[in-house]
Amino acid sequence: MAHPTNTTALRHALRREAPTTLGLLADEHDFAAMRRYRTFTFHDHPTYLRETERLLRILAADGTHTTVTLFDPEDYAAYCAETGLDPDTRASRTRYTAEIAARGARVPYTGQPIEDLVPLLVNTAVRHATHAYATLLLDEAGPCADCGQDIGRAAFDQASRAVLRILDLAGPGAHQLVCSVPAADEHLLAVLRTDRTVPDPARLDSTEGTEFLTVLAAGIARDTPGGLVLRTSGPAGPDRLRGWRLDHGRLVPLTEAEVFNAYCTDADTGEPLPPEHGVEYHAGFDLAPDDGRPTHH
Repeated sequence: MAHPTNTTALRHALRREAPTTLGLLADEHDFAAMRRYRTFTFHDHPTYLRETERLLRILAADGTHTTVTLFDPEDYAAYCAETGLDPDTRASRTRYTAEIAARGARVPYTGQPIEDLVPLLVNTAVRHATHAYATLLLDEAGPCADCGQDIGRAAFDQASRAVLRILDLAGPGAHQLVCSVPAADEHLLAVLRTDRTVPDPARLDSTEGTEFLTVLAAGIARDTPGGLVLRTSGPAGPDRLRGWRLDHGRLVPLTEAEVFNAYCTDADTGEPLPPEHGVEYHAGFDLAPDDGRPTHH
């Protein structure tokens, strides 16, 4: 029979080997929604965040790999109703947390302060939801009625070639691409940042790159309006801004005047804004014939 002390040590050792996932209530509204449950014992959100950060630090100090996911009270209530679980138990909350972490957005805890971790988690969750919805739109595009080609796949390939060409033409520098595509249920927005310090061919092999291309491809495949803007910064000289609009599945370059007007006009009021200091406005690169238009058109 194992000695009790040895058994306890083995349990602690095994506990350190097990990864941990924590569901986080990111804002006051979500926190208030959870207070209806008797077994949720926190009384105010700031204290909850402080204790969450304390727990994360303890787990990290113990060598435990911890990931954090966004806890959505409305989704949790629906999950419990679908599965027949009692929502007012810790066991139900931990089961829900484990399942959403497996299929949803999560970030590893690496010692970040809680005030940095919360916006990082929210941003990751938004990106994950945007990518999921854009992927759904691509899947729903189906095959071309004339040639049978997968429209979503063709649009993604064309988006990839168009973005790579934009980055290659932009040359070395720190580039930020922003793609905006309206959709039926929500406005899709994706951002891609890449730093090309050497004139090697551009690459898009990151998660952020895949998410960006999926959003752009959704706009191309569905022939929706939308826009793409590029900001390039270098070690010396002003930032350079360029833009394109989505027009019936094509990326059409904006003129220098159109780029200037887009950046120097208040989107809500239509009132003019002063030009940004240290910025140059340029026409978008001509991407034809490989301009993001799927070959099924």
